Amino acid sequence: MDDMWHGDDLDLDAYLNRIGFTGERAPTLAALRALQRGHTTSIPFENLEPVLGRPVLLDVPSLQEKLVRSPRGGYCFEHTALFAAVLERFGFDFTALVGRVVIGAPEGSVRPATHALVVVRPEDDEREWLCDVGFGSGPLEPLVLAEGIEVEQDGWGFRLVRLPDDEFGVRHWTLYQDGPDGWVRRHVFAQVPAFPVDYAVASHYVATHERSPFTGRVFAQKFTTDSLRQLDNLTLTTIRPDGKREIRELELSEFAGVLADFGLVPPAEDLEALLKVVG
Repeated sequence: MDDMWHGDDLDLDAYLNRIGFTGERAPTLAALRALQRGHTTSIPFENLEPVLGRPVLLDVPSLQEKLVRSPRGGYCFEHTALFAAVLERFGFDFTALVGRVVIGAPEGSVRPATHALVVVRPEDDEREWLCDVGFGSGPLEPLVLAEGIEVEQDGWGFRLVRLPDDEFGVRHWTLYQDGPDGWVRRHVFAQVPAFPVDYAVASHYVATHERSPFTGRVFAQKFTTDSLRQLDNLTLTTIRPDGKREIRELELSEFAGVLADFGLVPPAEDLEALLKVVG
């Protein structure tokens, strides 16, 4: 299972060029930090394939064609499957996980496990590190998996809270993100290994089910050190690290240009179909 995530199929040079990584190719904490920062600020979050009614492909050749070689991005399962292939090539010891997005959910409610993330154990550090490259809004760098950890990364705040272990001794966690409205519960996850087949099944639900938030509207995010920009059909929201938020309703004629600003340039026929969705 050494090649579970098919890292050997990855054009590593092309990926590292895409994210601007120039460091040592070794399974170290410094490399992990640089990889996550480069990935989260270079490859946007988007759901254009589900909106266009096309399948989301998670094999490495398809992922690198879309997220690396094309002016496109993806959602969490695409980002994390690609990142897992990179981690494999670097020689990292890691475990893929799934989480439950709980933004806006009442305490105690159970949401489906439709978010992908990984826990990594660098060669030169005894701790475990949470890498979440597929949510679209950070963290910029890995978070050490420890109770009550609270960090600020270029002004963006994140917090991890450990929940009670379950009856099988499995550790459970909640990730919080600081934003315009204060600390928000973002997702919960258990340290139970997930495998490519688990990602394929969950991704199929996210990409096709009528109750999925990603099948009926265009949603994209571009995260940088100084802003988080979110596009929800024709609503453009810009959030700053200090919590300031600006919301603007776009004209239909602005849509293609804003997509391009996010790093998304779909073919003309796809753009025409997307305009019908958002308009």
